[in-house]
Amino acid sequence: MAGTSNGSNPDPRPEVWLCHQTVGPEVTPPGWLTDYERQTVGKFSGPREREYLASRWLIRQAIGKSSGLPPDQCRPVNGRPVASHHPDGFMLSLSHSHGLSACGTRAGSPLGLDLEPCQRHPQWEKVARRWFSPVEQEWLFREGDTNTFLKVWTLKEAWLKATGRGIAGNLQTLEVRKNFEIYGDRPEADWQAACCYIEGYLVTVVFRGSRPQWPEITLLEPPPGDFTLVDAVSMEASWEPLFQRTIRPKA
Repeated sequence: MAGTSNGSNPDPRPEVWLCHQTVGPEVTPPGWLTDYERQTVGKFSGPREREYLASRWLIRQAIGKSSGLPPDQCRPVNGRPVASHHPDGFMLSLSHSHGLSACGTRAGSPLGLDLEPCQRHPQWEKVARRWFSPVEQEWLFREGDTNTFLKVWTLKEAWLKATGRGIAGNLQTLEVRKNFEIYGDRPEADWQAACCYIEGYLVTVVFRGSRPQWPEITLLEPPPGDFTLVDAVSMEASWEPLFQRTIRPKA
């Protein structure tokens, strides 16, 4: 079950909130959207519109459940939803893929979240040859496993989100070696990573903390068809922990 983040805790546990997206016709944009969000969703239609609305609905659920406020009183900053606007003080990370949305929250400290469906990259070798370091290529090609590649990929994506950078030119700022020994280009020695399976997806979280921790993971009921901002109920879900690691600074 998900708990409430405590701002007085110097090392709060990351929280991850998930919901499945619903299918259906186009809907009238709900009244709780900000002007920025309304302009953004107006550029989409069909499944992309519903994906965007589901993610914005989930962000408000995540902020509300982490802060203890009703979701209709919560909203993220404009642009990329990397932090809460009201209430302030929560860092956010959003990911969605193939019908599942996820939002990570943490009080006062950066985090990055990435999710991928298992077995998503049948042509993963081509990606690794172009973007991964020689060290990574050597052990990944020897193992020859799609799921191993996906673990490395989600680690890199979550790292870039946590450190506020895009993919272009930055995928090698984190190097993942055999047995998931991880090195990053940041000097701090307190970066952590945790990876697990849930609902047929691989979920990876990167955050700063004095010790490795498993995130608190909660699956919420899907949003209503019209995206009414009700307080979502948690659902039964099982998840399998894979690994926790400290990300060491590169020498």
